[in-house]
Amino acid sequence: MAPSATIYHLKIDLSDVTRGVYESLDLRVARHPSETMRYLLTRVIAYCLCYEEGITFTKGLANSDEPAIWVRDLQNNLRAWIEVGSPSADRLHKARKGCDRVVVFTQHDPALLKKTATERDIHQVASIEAFALSPEFLDELDAATDRNTEWVMVHNDGDLLITIGDDGYSGTVEKVSLV
Repeated sequence: MAPSATIYHLKIDLSDVTRGVYESLDLRVARHPSETMRYLLTRVIAYCLCYEEGITFTKGLANSDEPAIWVRDLQNNLRAWIEVGSPSADRLHKARKGCDRVVVFTQHDPALLKKTATERDIHQVASIEAFALSPEFLDELDAATDRNTEWVMVHNDGDLLITIGDDGYSGTVEKVSLV
């Protein structure tokens, strides 16, 4: 019998000072059996830092035709394609051809993402937004995040602070140029 997904319930008080977004989020996130905790945490942080009306987690790992997250408008038009990890150059090309806004959040060495982006021509690669999160930061969050967790997340000009209980974890959201 195949293992099933594990559900994480995260209550997040989001203060994205950079974008002027202040929300209380109540998320239930399914962790696929093959998904690492770093990947799950990167998905959650990407969701928060791209939060706007119409944002949703997709089937992601269970459906290779979908990104980890997307934003759709009220008419179901795709407004943002948000990838996590190190998507292939072909995948980035396809995403950028189909959507005006493509964002990538990686938990890996950002040099890998940049190398991938130069492997072939990617439609308007310069317009793809890319960000890297430190693996060490994600490992600290992993140790403090259980299946029912409350975060207070503050993002300001690339600095990220997540408070869980009495403990604070700080990291950066490093902008990565793909050209």
